[in-house]
Amino acid sequence: MSHCPALPRIARRGLLAVASALLAAPTLALAQTPIKFQLDWRFEGPAALFLAAQAKGYYKAAGLDVTIDAGNGSGGTVTRVASGTYDMGFADMAALMEFHANNPDAPNKPVAVMMVYNNTPAAVLALKKSGITKPADLSGKKLGAPGFDAGRRAFPIFAKANGISNVTWTSMDPPLRETMLARGDLDAITGFSFTSLLNLEARGVKTEDIVVLPYPAHGVKLYGNVIIATPKIIKENPAAVKAFLSAFSKGIKEVMANPDPAIDFVKARDGIINVDLEKRRLRMAIDAVVASADARAEGFGVVVPGRLALMASQVSDAFGTKTRVDPNAVWTDAFLPPKAELAVFPPLKK
Repeated sequence: MSHCPALPRIARRGLLAVASALLAAPTLALAQTPIKFQLDWRFEGPAALFLAAQAKGYYKAAGLDVTIDAGNGSGGTVTRVASGTYDMGFADMAALMEFHANNPDAPNKPVAVMMVYNNTPAAVLALKKSGITKPADLSGKKLGAPGFDAGRRAFPIFAKANGISNVTWTSMDPPLRETMLARGDLDAITGFSFTSLLNLEARGVKTEDIVVLPYPAHGVKLYGNVIIATPKIIKENPAAVKAFLSAFSKGIKEVMANPDPAIDFVKARDGIINVDLEKRRLRMAIDAVVASADARAEGFGVVVPGRLALMASQVSDAFGTKTRVDPNAVWTDAFLPPKAELAVFPPLKK
């Protein structure tokens, strides 16, 4: 009987130990895997596709500590992921293919793990007063774009498909591209349709005075931007790659269902953006390249092998690569979420 009073204290100590263990368990379970991710470009409307999952805690809930940085072009993103500076990134498939084919002995060639822009956003833009209304009108004209621009790099494919010849090129820094077209220094430019169109508007050019010739609408069915990953993270932590793609899919589904509020996530990263302009840019990107007719037909996140093989051949020829692009080396679907999670498209508007 003399020990009975001690039993409650023992029980209390036991309960406290269990409670402490339970409190500690989530901390252990939620040890976050760090992932450094680089975008293809600045914090503009389309960046919301990635920032949403971060802002809403989806990456964190998947056990990931994701940092997202702005980029300065797909080529740079591919190089930085290849160097190991970033674990994953968002880049143009053609730029990835070019890197593979021109660096056959590189030890860490990034691999595409999810298709996001089912169609290339590349387009030729001109002013109506130039008389350019169709691709054939570009023959003999003066075009301009930064040297790394995806549309400029793929222009030989566009030119071959549309019988264009004798084009001369002017190079400039990205901020000057639309300015030079608006000033009349160039006949046309290449760029992402939803970027250059809105940039021209911001420089005082009326929408009705702009001619846009999207590559996909004129015989060039190139894939656009993909999520890429280093061979290192693919080998050492494949679960993290799967977790990232799953969380991203959840976020992009919500953004496409209701795009405008997602621009708040972009503004949080770049406080001087024009909110209304970036809302338009995001909606244009979704309609043109993410939830396009081709994307809906093929399914989100995936590629059609035959189409990818054709693009690999076209890039090899147009870019004059050292070796031929191997489509099987640049792409894997091994980390994609189940089909139910890839059902991200909003219903078609009637």
